[in-house]
Amino acid sequence: MNKNIAVVMGGYSGEHDISIGSGTEVYKALNKEKYNVYRIIIDRNDWYHLSDNNEKTSVDKNDFSIILNGEKINFDLAFVIVHGDPGENGRLQGYFDMIGLPYNTCGFYTSALTFNKSYCNAVVRNFGVVNLAKSKGIYGHRNIDVDEIMSELELPVFVKPASGGSSVGMSKVKTREELMPAIEKALKEDCDVLIEEFIKGREFGCGVFQTKTEKLIFPITEIIPIGREYFDYEAKYQGFSNEVTPAEVDPKIAKEIQDTAGKLYDLLNCKGMVRFDFIYNEEKEKLYFLEVNTIPGQSRESIVPKQARAMGISTDKLYDMLVETFL
Repeated sequence: MNKNIAVVMGGYSGEHDISIGSGTEVYKALNKEKYNVYRIIIDRNDWYHLSDNNEKTSVDKNDFSIILNGEKINFDLAFVIVHGDPGENGRLQGYFDMIGLPYNTCGFYTSALTFNKSYCNAVVRNFGVVNLAKSKGIYGHRNIDVDEIMSELELPVFVKPASGGSSVGMSKVKTREELMPAIEKALKEDCDVLIEEFIKGREFGCGVFQTKTEKLIFPITEIIPIGREYFDYEAKYQGFSNEVTPAEVDPKIAKEIQDTAGKLYDLLNCKGMVRFDFIYNEEKEKLYFLEVNTIPGQSRESIVPKQARAMGISTDKLYDMLVETFL
């Protein structure tokens, strides 16, 4: 009998529509002859199944089940593709743990930790396996002392919500006068803010996936913004970037990035398919950690699917491997 797979998408954050796009790609790609695949949409008003005819059926949150044509459907696996809250911050994982439903991502603790960039940076810095930019966290809407921040960090800096993705609410600050407006912008997205010194260099992403039998470390991607100073929302989703896979870089640098990504995957107790982002400063010959994406984008043009294809793994095969790993 075919297993029932819930492709869970949507969410409560500004990444809702991006998640719907990723989830739709996963839904299309999963083998319908091998699995019974269902689209589950999460938003603040309702959790519901969406049929191919766009008919909605509410999810029973007591056990994450649905009733279709008088039959109760329980799921064997939740394929979580919710970027942001509540998927990437561990809240859904905690719920699935409580009801005993397997899922395809990092667990609750790892998801919660890595989603908050400020806390994650502190933990990664303690590992001693990669460099990190000097940074300062602002926690809660407390009194913000610009003089104190300026005394600790050198401009330019990036100001970003500590929790969140897709570069929503992020600013590059070059002058003291720009700092407070940038903090206020970030606070609209999250109650915690990370202020991080700018590191000049080339940006790379590397996907990692531990299957039941082996750890796959994908070819790295270089992310090159077009007409923008950094990889912002428009660069990511509106075509203002080149993403070169495999990256055209010295093999020693590529190996350092891949090795570091593999180490961090283990040290952070990651599961499923994860992407690590780095900056490589060629002048200092140093690699800097940027962030972890525990639920990376899954559109056809997203970075990790491209890396898998460069490795000879089709998108369909990649998702099949992911499902089989957790069933």
